[in-house]
Amino acid sequence: MNGTAVRWFAFLESNTTGTGREFCAAARARGLRPVLLTRDPGRYPYVTEDAVDTLVLDTSDLEAVMEACRGLAEGAGLVGVTSSSEYFVADAARTAALLGLPAADGDAIARCRAKDLQRAALAAHGVPVPAWTAVSDVVAAVEAADAIGHPVVLKPVSGSGSNGVRLCRGRAETEEWAHRLLDRATDERGNAVPSRILVEAAVDGPEFSVETFDGDVVTVVAKHTGPAPHFVETGHDIPASVDPGTTAELGDTALAALKALGLGWGAAHTEIRRSADGPVVIEVNPRLAGGMIPVAVRAATGTDLVDAVIARAAGQDMAPPATAASGAAAGHAAVRFVMAAGEGRVTAVDGIREAGAAPGVVVAVPTTVVGRQVRITHSFQDRLGCVVATGTGTAQAASRAELAARLIKIELKEPATPEEGNGDR
Repeated sequence: MNGTAVRWFAFLESNTTGTGREFCAAARARGLRPVLLTRDPGRYPYVTEDAVDTLVLDTSDLEAVMEACRGLAEGAGLVGVTSSSEYFVADAARTAALLGLPAADGDAIARCRAKDLQRAALAAHGVPVPAWTAVSDVVAAVEAADAIGHPVVLKPVSGSGSNGVRLCRGRAETEEWAHRLLDRATDERGNAVPSRILVEAAVDGPEFSVETFDGDVVTVVAKHTGPAPHFVETGHDIPASVDPGTTAELGDTALAALKALGLGWGAAHTEIRRSADGPVVIEVNPRLAGGMIPVAVRAATGTDLVDAVIARAAGQDMAPPATAASGAAAGHAAVRFVMAAGEGRVTAVDGIREAGAAPGVVVAVPTTVVGRQVRITHSFQDRLGCVVATGTGTAQAASRAELAARLIKIELKEPATPEEGNGDR
């Protein structure tokens, strides 16, 4: 590809739950030509469907990424680099900075992505976090859990989408799950994982996320999760149905966390539980929210966070939010996911058109395809479809999204054969 006649916008890998496609569409809408740098284009069905240019390379190799972007930049043809995947946001920022393009602090992002370093920085600045310890062996994990007091939550120090996160109610569960996490050599992307895990106190209370951009709160989102002992997100309500004081409290906590971590450029997604003693930061994600939250934020508030990310990374002016008067902001929106009911090979995906035509529905999409192997992983990979719906209030938006999601039918041929892997990994 010759960059002299094209204004390229490079994406370093992508997420797999919808907004990756939105990112490419937003770049095109700004007169830019998206190009995906990826190890495996087959992970992203939208790439073929939308005729997105691709460069296949080892995206875990920063020098290989730099070399590819230098080629695109010849003749000033590359205007921005970013990623919609948490696993690659730090290297995307580092690449952009080295090329003199707009970027967040890649080192700050990398420190934030190491959950033990994130916890330490937040605690040092007085931001409330759960009691925690980072450990590198099973014995230490059990000892840490005993010291903190069960139940505890075990999780990898790097990861995304609830992968590897589990509530452990006693010593036996803690020992078993610590073994499983510490025995992993790679994550679901095939990247090497650190040989340490986090043991932290379980925090009771409703869970929220605070969506911010350039250090400003855009909205507070109520999160729905599946049953314990896992924490798979099953839906979101935008904005959260809480009083103004609680909204402000959650927003202030998120902004304090970003300041403590040296973040605040561009988008961030901060997860918080509101315990009986007040907000507790569970995790700061130095990137735009996944799970179609940005689509729901746009539908509810008129603020297009996907477009804002592209504009920020390309050095362009950001568009003003649409207004309710223009009909582009409904006031309330909800996301609901179609969850895998079992394992097997996908043989049919039906009901998408019907779900899309249901009252209030903005988006209805499958996040799997026929032929893909589904395994229950107790992570975001268990989500096989997604609906975003609007309403005059939270309850109506949520009801519409739930009803439409039920129209989507994912047929599986069971059982899964042992040699077949999950297509989303």
